[in-house]
Amino acid sequence: MSAVSSTLALAGELISRPSVSPADAGCLELLAARLAPLGFVIERHDQGGVCNLWARRGAASPVVCFAGHTDVVPPGPESRWHSPPFVATVRDGMLHGRGAADMKTSVAAFITAIEDFLAHHPRHPGSIAVLLTSDEEGPATHGTVKVVERLAARGEKLDYCIVGEPTSATRLGDTIKNGRRGSLSATLTLHGQQGHVAYPQLAKNPIHLFAPALAELSRVQWDEGNEFFPPTTWQVSNIHAGTGANNVIPGECEVMFNFRFSPASTAEALQARTLAVLDRHGLDYSITWALSGKPFLTGRGKLVTALSAAIHAETGISAELSTSGGTSDGRFIADICPEVVEFGPVNTTIHQIDECVALDAIEPLSSIYCHTLSQLLVGGEHTA
Repeated sequence: MSAVSSTLALAGELISRPSVSPADAGCLELLAARLAPLGFVIERHDQGGVCNLWARRGAASPVVCFAGHTDVVPPGPESRWHSPPFVATVRDGMLHGRGAADMKTSVAAFITAIEDFLAHHPRHPGSIAVLLTSDEEGPATHGTVKVVERLAARGEKLDYCIVGEPTSATRLGDTIKNGRRGSLSATLTLHGQQGHVAYPQLAKNPIHLFAPALAELSRVQWDEGNEFFPPTTWQVSNIHAGTGANNVIPGECEVMFNFRFSPASTAEALQARTLAVLDRHGLDYSITWALSGKPFLTGRGKLVTALSAAIHAETGISAELSTSGGTSDGRFIADICPEVVEFGPVNTTIHQIDECVALDAIEPLSSIYCHTLSQLLVGGEHTA
């Protein structure tokens, strides 16, 4: 098969498996069956109902890793799809199905890129690795983070990692994510005194008490960002209070908020500044914090250079570096890998009804991964 038909066929097989997070639906078995004959040592690190695969070929450095996930978000009302979400369907020049863009086509392209590379360089220097999980779209507590912890515990490190997230904005190759902001969340409970709205002097309304602090927090400039990151943002996502009756002053108010922060701030500093505002307003409160990811950044080193060159050679596009968007598993991998980037297909339909990826982007995606692998391990462009 040609590279495009092989990648398309594998992407279709993956889409046909309803791997709604944290289910894997046999995706990892399918992929392991492709990697094992190529000389990869296959390890499964399943736990907590999550399926994880670590596969490595070679024992030397540098180690080039492809990382991603097999789980997908729920399809939503299937009646609204123009074709079944778990049936890979080619229509109007697009491959449709849940996970087509996020990120089963990328995973398929990883495999065919590796197969193509090894056909030309069976005795390559260094090592190739693949890290896949079924817990990226969910809580992400038993997936990549646990595999990374196990690798770190045995002293195994990576040199370069490409995460196959759909990063392209309008055309394949226009955007590489070379970092992500950190994410710090909190649940704040303001304690007041419940009472009758007709007798406010006998109660303490926690909503009213919190309002001045809320106004101040919403105006704070937490930092100015840097060359790659926008300034840190603070956003309230939920406020809950009251009994449901319109004549009762609530006794408590629960506020949930989130920081998306750049390396210009630390989680510890953001917590301290938040608490200082709350204390200055004399509030009675309790708070719990959850750090789901630290920011990471990969500079213009060998990985960015190799990937950018591969994109330009394949598409003619000069990729833009970006750190926008939410979090990804790259935040965990950065703990054992100094150069981590994300690159994949156009992301305009991810998590939507009729998710799809352009057919004419599938072969170039596999080729870009293959060319990048060639640059990093054998020091030259792959020649088909």
